Amino acid sequence: VRWMMYWIVFALFMATETFTDLLISWFPFYYEMKMAFVIWLLSPYTRGASLLYRKFVHPTLSRKEKEIDTYIIQARERGYETMVRFGKRGLNMAATAAVQAAAKSQGALAGRLRSFSMQDLRSIPDE
Repeated sequence: VRWMMYWIVFALFMATETFTDLLISWFPFYYEMKMAFVIWLLSPYTRGASLLYRKFVHPTLSRKEKEIDTYIIQARERGYETMVRFGKRGLNMAATAAVQAAAKSQGALAGRLRSFSMQDLRSIPDE
């Protein structure tokens, strides 16, 4: 549970840090403070990640639990519909490619047979 709390808080930190890094990276000792914050999150003595998780993340997730569940159900349904649609598209493309390949090879075979003279065709055994 402790590691789960750490990774959730760390992921949120990394997501926000991506945007804030552009704005405040010029601040003196910014990178040192960022490193100290990550060590504070990770340290078993300070339990920073557990503290932040219990104070901010868990209450927010608890309040929004029904909305999150609704979004997950919608994503599952849309994902299934999308997979079915792409599957149909893929099968149609494969069928079209197979038909085109068959038509081209048939045309090539007919062209090859037309290039033979009647004398060449009579010399082929009828086995």
